[in-house]
Amino acid sequence: MAFLDNSGDIILDAVLTDTGRMRMAKGDGSFKIVKFALGDDEIDYSLYNKDHASGSAYYDLEILQTPILEAFTDNAASMKSKLVSNPRTNIMYLPILKLNEVWESGASARHSDGVFYIAVDTASETALSQDTSAANIPGILFGVDTSDGGGGYIRVDQGMDTSELSPASPLGPLQTEAQYVIEIDNRFGQICTKDGDLQSYSFVDDDNIAYYNLAWGTSDVVSKIGSTTATNQVIAGPRGTKSVFKIQAALELNTSNYFFTTLGSTITLADADGSATSYYSIDSSIRITGLTTGYRMDIPCRFVKRV
Repeated sequence: MAFLDNSGDIILDAVLTDTGRMRMAKGDGSFKIVKFALGDDEIDYSLYNKDHASGSAYYDLEILQTPILEAFTDNAASMKSKLVSNPRTNIMYLPILKLNEVWESGASARHSDGVFYIAVDTASETALSQDTSAANIPGILFGVDTSDGGGGYIRVDQGMDTSELSPASPLGPLQTEAQYVIEIDNRFGQICTKDGDLQSYSFVDDDNIAYYNLAWGTSDVVSKIGSTTATNQVIAGPRGTKSVFKIQAALELNTSNYFFTTLGSTITLADADGSATSYYSIDSSIRITGLTTGYRMDIPCRFVKRV
């Protein structure tokens, strides 16, 4: 990764994705660019200075001369903030995604370490909860017993997080997320519903990242929030949809320590009875993106297995 000098000139630096490069390499004439994306990750809009002494031509000069990130092909790291088009010119607030950690006590909250723990085998599930029907430590997800009531879950709410607008106000179609893409390392786990129903991924890329396209009306992961009260809600204004899901641990983590010893480490974690116990650990993240607004967030997670 590097920066390109942008001291006054307009720069277009474009690269093909890994899939695009693969198709171009076929050399059969079928390669054609049909999609592209624009991003502004490196731009700091607070540099806009409407009080500049030299006049309006200088208000955005610092922004226009910001060094630009060199284009690179790693889809896992490039363009976290993709630009979107919106025909409306009277929008004062934009929708966001936000973790709802207060909806159900202990079930939807992160661990005190700030991450969601996924117990990858039954022994770990038992040690991290007083019984196998519910997790007693916030942030503990069961990677084996993914049935309803088994461990915690992750809930992400969508809407306009402002008290200037009433929660009873409806979101328009351009502000309501009807479809999400959830990305997870396919070597470690799979997305499933709160009831434990496995979801089908759309594809797995060359970095072993599985992409799940989950839509309102076709997947039980996505549903409308509906509530206009403040009870157990994190979106202050108009609310759209929510994503509620669990993680089923991969068979490789359940039956083998290879990934833990190769990619992870060993940590000390307090069991439900208060005792300090050693666990194998792999840190990862789950990325969720709303396809309507392009808003994206990363959710830290940690796969653990009792040593």
